[in-house]
Amino acid sequence: MNRSDPFALARTAVRNTFDRAGGSYEAAALLQSSVAAELLSRLEPFDFAPAVVLDLGAGTGRCSTQLKRRYRRAQVLALDLAPGMLQAAARHQRWLRRFERICADAAAVPLRSGSVDVIFSNLMLQWCDPPDEVFAEARRVLKPQGFLALSTFGPDTLCELREAWGEDGHTHVNRFLDVHDIGDALMRAGFTEPVLDVERMCVTYPDVLGLMHDLQAIGARNVTAGRARTLTGKGRLRQMRERYEVHRRGGTLPATYEVIYAVAWNGHTGAGSPGGGEVVIAPDQISHRRRS
Repeated sequence: MNRSDPFALARTAVRNTFDRAGGSYEAAALLQSSVAAELLSRLEPFDFAPAVVLDLGAGTGRCSTQLKRRYRRAQVLALDLAPGMLQAAARHQRWLRRFERICADAAAVPLRSGSVDVIFSNLMLQWCDPPDEVFAEARRVLKPQGFLALSTFGPDTLCELREAWGEDGHTHVNRFLDVHDIGDALMRAGFTEPVLDVERMCVTYPDVLGLMHDLQAIGARNVTAGRARTLTGKGRLRQMRERYEVHRRGGTLPATYEVIYAVAWNGHTGAGSPGGGEVVIAPDQISHRRRS
């Protein structure tokens, strides 16, 4: 971890916080499940018959189960950094839909080069800043013309919470890369024909403490290098809650999430792809969702 960067993430801390969240994740991960369903739908236009599918950052294995259902003859590998998440994933194992669980870092995948047909990664990349090591490993393990589908959060994510904390010399919300940064990183890693688009989603809460409870339940704790190392005082917490109140509409408080979806190929395919270069959906095509 680069301690000179206040937004640097310590991988040990990331692993520990998600390890503890294995038992509470699914009850609070409604937005994550919605994003996963959308990302899975991005696979539908492609007539894949993969032998090996890697769920990178598999968490509790919900997506691994769906991938096994879709690609019944494939070997599905659920890889996650946190042992607690993979223990929770065991609950989703079915006799005819079993997947292998691998505890490892996405930046150091313990698989042979050129051994994977499809990589699927739902809302993991934001915990791997910068993404270059992950993309390099993804391209290494993919077969020629292998396929990568991922989702991650963009810079407007939790903008209300970031504003409410204000400037106090500490980091309170992760740094999130924008769609162009993700596209550039894919190209640097050697992926071709990346297609990216952005969706804004809104989750509402009766108060900001409900949001903070959900973030803790899914393991999304503040593990940035610039976080405060002491307990937040009651006065500071009260100030943050009061500042968040300016966003209240219709009796609820919003939490905005900017979701980036990306697909790319390991090598030029010439078919099944909309063409070279980066494609970003126009702002008037970006949809808004609100969880009731």
